[in-house]
Amino acid sequence: MIENIVIGITVACQPVNLMAVIAGTVLGIVFGALPGLTATMGVAVLIPISYGMNPATGLILLAGIYCGGIYGGSISAILINTPGTPSAAATGWDGHPMARKGHAKEALIEAAVASHWGGQVSALALLFIAPPLAAFSLRFGPQESFMMGVFGLTIIASLSGKDILKGLISGALGMLLGSVGMDPQYGFTRYTFGQMSLLTGMPLVPALVGLFSISQILTMVVDKTGTVNIDSSLSKVNRYKLSFRDLVMYPKTYALCGIIGTIVGIIPAAGGSIGAFMGYDAARRLSKTPEEFGKGCRDGVAGPEAANNAVTGGSLIPMLTLGIPGNAVSAIMMGAFMLHGMIPGHELFSAARAPVTYPFIMGFFLANITLLTCGVFASEQFAKVNRIPQHFLAPGILVLTVIGALAVNNSYPDVYIMMIMGVVGYFLRCMNYDVSPVVLGFILGPIVERGFMRTLIINRGSVGAAMLSFVTRPICIVLLVLSILSVVAPVYAALKAKKTAKA
Repeated sequence: MIENIVIGITVACQPVNLMAVIAGTVLGIVFGALPGLTATMGVAVLIPISYGMNPATGLILLAGIYCGGIYGGSISAILINTPGTPSAAATGWDGHPMARKGHAKEALIEAAVASHWGGQVSALALLFIAPPLAAFSLRFGPQESFMMGVFGLTIIASLSGKDILKGLISGALGMLLGSVGMDPQYGFTRYTFGQMSLLTGMPLVPALVGLFSISQILTMVVDKTGTVNIDSSLSKVNRYKLSFRDLVMYPKTYALCGIIGTIVGIIPAAGGSIGAFMGYDAARRLSKTPEEFGKGCRDGVAGPEAANNAVTGGSLIPMLTLGIPGNAVSAIMMGAFMLHGMIPGHELFSAARAPVTYPFIMGFFLANITLLTCGVFASEQFAKVNRIPQHFLAPGILVLTVIGALAVNNSYPDVYIMMIMGVVGYFLRCMNYDVSPVVLGFILGPIVERGFMRTLIINRGSVGAAMLSFVTRPICIVLLVLSILSVVAPVYAALKAKKTAKA
């Protein structure tokens, strides 16, 4: 363990990797600060670029984008009360009132400091919790892999919000896309329509970039009123003097909300928004002036920012160890790992893969230091990117996505697939379908299929014996119970909310 950590620090601190984490964090902040351009989109757009790099460098770049993107959403939330990312919504509750009172710079500094400490708590959890959990995953056979995939698919119910039916339809569409190509057992072609490029399956990166990035670009082009006026907010940025006390203003809040955010991140599909709201509530309970919350209270910024940035490391723990993405960004990160030949599970923490995995984890520590530096000294400048009209910004992002999709395999069909998936994603958005379940179905569907087919082979083709093996193995039983709870909980919550509304 200690040797791997030393390797991780040594590799992550190489000049090229330091440049990668700085560039990634800065780009992530820009993506996060622009309403509509989330951390998810930032990671999706730059996955193809990372493919041309050394695996450790490319993944460190994506770690920086992830951390920077989550923090960046607080900038627009504080200055113009328009969260750049959904997880920054709670930050605006006190951040924007602070800005209106002329304390915008103080709020921006607190957002950066809280994001830093929350992110570092989750990075520590990622470093020390992930390896033993990965070792435990060695006990997983085909039956456990099948049930783990099923558990991951049940998360769709949680991702779907109020409209579970639409979430299930999105998940089914993702599983359909995941079945394109050769049958894993018998080698028959499925849904290729005679296209040789689809024999190996739907290409992962072009499909993800299309669903998240191209669909968002189309939305930006259609909405030509996407420019927001931040001049009045920036004019109120005061000449607040930074002191050492600003870096440790609320240590209890940072620690508690960091732990809360990490736990929320580990729970699949809980997401940064839930973490931020829970962090806000925890900060209010710890505050000496809870009655000031909502009126421009500084620790009202610290709580949600520490929590939503702690979700970053937490969400990667189940992804790296069990192959279950904690949220949409970690699902795309899982695609990036697989693109670099890194299969989630115990192997990632073996001696062969440690020179890539541990530098990636150390990249999270460096990314949080970078976002602290950028947030304290340059957040005002990042906020000015909101002056760029969205219909001018969209073509530049489109060029990057096309070049990136083409660069992965030097294949023009990949670009066509990306565009088609972008149109599909756009129409899904227009009909209020979430694209995150599509990604979960696309990635986890093949895992479920392979696990089931291997279980059948072990049981000599007997479906009854295979089904019996799913309910007689201890780990499978636990996963089955969790799957049932994952489905029942959101359904119960929806029915309860409907009953309360009628009352």
